Amino acid sequence: MYFLIGPVVFLIILCLSYVGVAFVRRQGIRQNRVAMPNERSLHSEPVPYGGGLVIAIVCILAYLPISYFALNTFSWGYFAGAVLVTLISYIDDVHRLGTPIRFTAHSIAAILVIVDLDTWHGITMLGGLQLGNWAYVLTFIWIVWMVNAYNFMDGIDGLAGLQSVIAGAGWLALGFVLDMPALYLLGGVIAASSLGFLIQNWPPAHIFMGDVGSAFLGYTFAVLPLLARHMATHAWDLLPIAAVLFVWFFLFDSAFTRLRRLLRGANIVAAHREHLFQRLVASGLTHRRVTTLYGTLAGALSLSVIISVAFRSEIGLAMFPVVIFLTIVLLSICARRGALLGRIH
Repeated sequence: MYFLIGPVVFLIILCLSYVGVAFVRRQGIRQNRVAMPNERSLHSEPVPYGGGLVIAIVCILAYLPISYFALNTFSWGYFAGAVLVTLISYIDDVHRLGTPIRFTAHSIAAILVIVDLDTWHGITMLGGLQLGNWAYVLTFIWIVWMVNAYNFMDGIDGLAGLQSVIAGAGWLALGFVLDMPALYLLGGVIAASSLGFLIQNWPPAHIFMGDVGSAFLGYTFAVLPLLARHMATHAWDLLPIAAVLFVWFFLFDSAFTRLRRLLRGANIVAAHREHLFQRLVASGLTHRRVTTLYGTLAGALSLSVIISVAFRSEIGLAMFPVVIFLTIVLLSICARRGALLGRIH
């Protein structure tokens, strides 16, 4: 039943998102809420921002009926955390809050989820690895890092929106393969609402996502494996690995960049333009080409995950060569463009 009505729901969500984002764009222009180019920007014209607010509102509101009709899937921790992250990020978009305030809000949201949904105490795929009390620390870091990593990566036209469409579609497909209606519907809502935004954010962008969208999406993609665990009747142990792989290139780029700055002695929390995607643009590639590159790699990896689950009932070690190969592809392209060693022309 859920799988039959899903496409209709997703089409409605897509239309609502598109209309909502168009409305936010018009209001942004009318009220002069635009992102002005600066020394760190990769755009040259003022562009309205805050389109991600529509994604957040649509997904949060859709989560209520989805969790109502799919019994025992509502999480007050996720719901409250999502509202908090969305609210504080929207205020930050408008008034520019300090880092301590944002970090406190993200931390509270992570704690709410841990209190409600618990943590990953172990991953049976990795030789029965048990995390013990470290599970609380690692789950907290995972959620807070994902919120900020997604925000870090929202730096060029279309990139964060396309990643959200791909990751949402990945969760939709995983929900279908594992016969998890709530996960199928929630993943589809994320993908459809993100697509409604992406149409207007595709290079050259007519509106930006803003922190309100990137923070919400990072938070949701971090919490989804914990939500899905309570929906799953089997194969629950593959969910955290799928969660990482669906957004792997965002995680890799943000971690790789922070590590490189740390080894160089640079301030790892200061704003910069050193992410691989930023350096690829600086090397002469267009936003469209860089976004397409990341989207192609993310799509290929997500498809590999779904195929692995569908035909093997697990991801297992078979996925590691795929991850390594696709990551090498990205690094090799960056190396050829001089985006690894700073030879930007």
